[in-house]
Amino acid sequence: MAPYSPVYIPVPADWSIPPLHFQVHDSASFGSITFFDNVKPPALLLEAVLHVLKALYTPESAPRHVRSITLILRPMPGVAHTTSNQLDDAHKEIHLSSQYVAKNAGRARDEIYGVLVHEMVHCWQFDSGGTCPGGLIEGIADWVRLKAGFAPPHWSRTHPPEKWDAGYESTAFFLSFIEDKYGSGTVVKINESMRDGKKWDEGVFESVTGRGLEVLWGEYRRTFGRTSGGSGGGEPEVPTHGV
Repeated sequence: MAPYSPVYIPVPADWSIPPLHFQVHDSASFGSITFFDNVKPPALLLEAVLHVLKALYTPESAPRHVRSITLILRPMPGVAHTTSNQLDDAHKEIHLSSQYVAKNAGRARDEIYGVLVHEMVHCWQFDSGGTCPGGLIEGIADWVRLKAGFAPPHWSRTHPPEKWDAGYESTAFFLSFIEDKYGSGTVVKINESMRDGKKWDEGVFESVTGRGLEVLWGEYRRTFGRTSGGSGGGEPEVPTHGV
């Protein structure tokens, strides 16, 4: 293992970055050793925050409600999840499974970055006060991961699912398609439409693209291999963790 060397990461002056913390609960495990062999926590956290903020906001529009973010590397089932501190919703925690890191040792750096970018989105994104589809929440998170260049090799946009809001990479590829076809900033506008607890309205797709959601989903499915399906009602495979 290469010796750890301290690294100074300058914080861009135009972005308001909350304090970023790191905890490790099993520092001698293979997963934790793999983690430290591949990433440096200060750079990892700051870069993940900046990927999210630059994808969804401007320095002026970025939310100011997040007071701190703590990454906790610990043994647990699953992959990762984002939650709030028990005492204060403004303090966010991202829990990352050290076992999952160990299982992905062959591509640990990209997978750690990809998972953390996804979870970091949940610290910052809007969700219409919990009224928007959970699949959209997870889809936006994976869209940012995709945009940041950390899509894992098994992701594929071919053979889309029946529902646009199936979540995760399925919805992320749909959002990417809309962004590419109808202009940069489309996903930003969809996220912005959910600010301040505004009730979810799928009409936002038509307002930002000029086409209704069913039409957009039909275009996408025809482009990538399927021609039928609905426009909603899908549920993500695991619980979401939106703001």
